[in-house]
Amino acid sequence: MIQRTPFANALTYAIMVIGFLLLIGPFLVVIAGASQTMQQVNAVPFRFVPGDQFLANATAAWTRGDLGHAMINSLIMTLMITFGKVALSACTAFAIVFFRSPLKHLFFWTVFITLMLPLEVRVVPTYAVAADMFTPFRLLIQFFTGIELKIEWNLLNSYAGLTLPLIATATGTFLYRQFFMTLPDELAEAARMDGSGPVRFFFDMLLPLSRTNILALTTIMFVYGWNQYLWPLLMVTDPSYQTVMMKLRMLLPPEDGGTPDWNVTLAGSLLIMLPPVLVVAVLQRWFVRGLVSSEK
Repeated sequence: MIQRTPFANALTYAIMVIGFLLLIGPFLVVIAGASQTMQQVNAVPFRFVPGDQFLANATAAWTRGDLGHAMINSLIMTLMITFGKVALSACTAFAIVFFRSPLKHLFFWTVFITLMLPLEVRVVPTYAVAADMFTPFRLLIQFFTGIELKIEWNLLNSYAGLTLPLIATATGTFLYRQFFMTLPDELAEAARMDGSGPVRFFFDMLLPLSRTNILALTTIMFVYGWNQYLWPLLMVTDPSYQTVMMKLRMLLPPEDGGTPDWNVTLAGSLLIMLPPVLVVAVLQRWFVRGLVSSEK
């Protein structure tokens, strides 16, 4: 049994306060700097008192970075990635848990091992496939038949190229699998006795029961998709498909030796971070339930 003492309580709260300040400190700098003038934000020492120039700075950042169109691109990409990851991981976990196959454990661990292969590791082969989707089929046809095909199809500068290579997720498959394994076998047997097929059982019974998992995974994947920078940077050369993370570079102060207007940059950063912050704030309760539920 852990004894509660005044010293232990004070030490615990002190550590919590220090950790909170370390986390909230950069956010306070962004809020204060985004509402100050150029002279105030470049003053030494920096003042953490917010000013009254946020609207002017936000307008300048919105115009300089063309954030309106970039916001739409990021929203489309993020929603497609989120929906694809949630749907595909649910179907994958359903097949692994409820379909009888001697290789289902091998399939699961094959998917799970990909957690150790982040996008930065597999970005080169993924880009090679996305730049020419017919490469694997061309090589197979040439290997077995000796016929060399000249067809090409790439996903560059398209929403498909921004989203399809990022849809597969081992994290979502693992979360769904852990939840499906907590369901009693009698549930599937009762559905089978009532004449329910696999598709009806999945949509009418499993998905309603998985609402908490769906919302938790939606929160994680929305933030993941919104913060993507490396993959859009590789796939997009057309400015009309650039995302907000790519446009963030345009908000940096000019390198012509003038006074850096960090207030405009911080205001633009604050605008860019608002959508994921709002999603996390709205879905926070279900996000916590989906991750720390006693059924996991």
